[in-house]
Amino acid sequence: MTNISVIIPVFNRESTISRAIDSVLNQTYKSLEIIVVDDGSTDKTAEFLKSYSNNIKVIHQKNSGVSVARNNGIKNSIGEWIALLDSDDEWLSNKLKLEVDYINENPDMKILQTEEIWIRNGKRIDPKKYHKKIAGNIFQKSLELCLVSPSAVIFKRSLFNEIGEFDEELPVCEDYDYWLRVSLKYPVGLIKKYGIIKYGGHSDQLSQKYWGMDRFRIQSLEKIINNKSLDKQKKQLVLNTLLKKLNILLIGARKRNKNVSVLVDKIEEYEKIKSHEFTN
Repeated sequence: MTNISVIIPVFNRESTISRAIDSVLNQTYKSLEIIVVDDGSTDKTAEFLKSYSNNIKVIHQKNSGVSVARNNGIKNSIGEWIALLDSDDEWLSNKLKLEVDYINENPDMKILQTEEIWIRNGKRIDPKKYHKKIAGNIFQKSLELCLVSPSAVIFKRSLFNEIGEFDEELPVCEDYDYWLRVSLKYPVGLIKKYGIIKYGGHSDQLSQKYWGMDRFRIQSLEKIINNKSLDKQKKQLVLNTLLKKLNILLIGARKRNKNVSVLVDKIEEYEKIKSHEFTN
């Protein structure tokens, strides 16, 4: 049996946390533990969690963000495999069974995910073509946008031990950052069947909270450009993406009358690096 730890971070999601937990309890595959990390909720989330006391482990922490919550949950888990679930999403009943079957057929795979159904503002929508998930070496396409959904993914504990924790300095785009670090070294498997329902459009989503989301992707790209596993070809891809996102952010910052001097300096710095390393 494949032992799985399910990690559910939650902050002020009294309206959806039961749906998320129930979708795990209703899985056809049962060899798992469920850990919910309450990130300092101030609504009735903690009360809802008490009703599940016989089925889940609850960790309470002060409000520190989703990365801290995920890391905390993983470090307090025991499963050989880690599955994440956002507190506003839900799994279809065979999600874990699909993944376990895939793992048994592909024993060398360290990380994989399922397809997902998108619900936005209560209506099902089709993802755009550029959101289409791919299998295998996804690093290059993942530079532009995140192609791995936390609620759809499962990965080996040994991978987490190797790659490291989710970046606790990033308030958003922490998933973009993490899957880039993973896909730099490993292929990502894909089960071409639906495993989750992913909900969006509600006002408390982190993506709705911050302007210029590329600010945080830029931080991730700046980190990864110094990664020792980055060969020359991949470094050029990262530099090109970094410069593209910096220029887009510069346009947005000027429209909002933000101070752009730091952005201008960064663009000049990376243009020099690109010119020195790839045009000589």
